Amino acid sequence: MLITFKCRSAPDVVMLENLAQYLLGIIGKRLGERGVINHDELGVAISKLEAAIVTDKQERAEHEGHFHENEEGHEHHEIPIGLAQRAFPFLDMLRAAQKENTDIVWGI
Repeated sequence: MLITFKCRSAPDVVMLENLAQYLLGIIGKRLGERGVINHDELGVAISKLEAAIVTDKQERAEHEGHFHENEEGHEHHEIPIGLAQRAFPFLDMLRAAQKENTDIVWGI
């Protein structure tokens, strides 16, 4: 199922339900049929998401040695897409909404 986040300050952001649930969990929200991130919650939400991205990048850097790309005797492993890439459109929307003091809604 797709979840569409809407905000007057930014284009709609559409993502799969599992990613939406994960990102909302990071910022302390629950994915319900409908929901809102109020403009006064945006500062904390942005900080939490940015912190999660930094942590993800650090963990990926620490585990980078586990991926032996194109080395003889090792299987080729694709490095999975990181949180920064998956969260960027949503984080961009959070920042735009904060800048213009608007709410973000879904399920409406």
